[in-house]
Amino acid sequence: MDVAGIGGFFVLVLNVWAIVSIVGSTASTTRKVIWTILVLLLPVIGFVIWLVIGPRPAKSKA
Repeated sequence: MDVAGIGGFFVLVLNVWAIVSIVGSTASTTRKVIWTILVLLLPVIGFVIWLVIGPRPAKSKA
């Protein structure tokens, strides 16, 4: 596996993690859809933007 393949796989894993976190957040459905589209259309930049200012996951009450 070359470096580009490893980098692409890493971006894929991070984007899946971001989308799972977006869906589990307390944001409205509209905001969830917008964030998911942003992460899907702009994989690297969208992930970084989500990481900095995106919705946070819902806190569990354990």
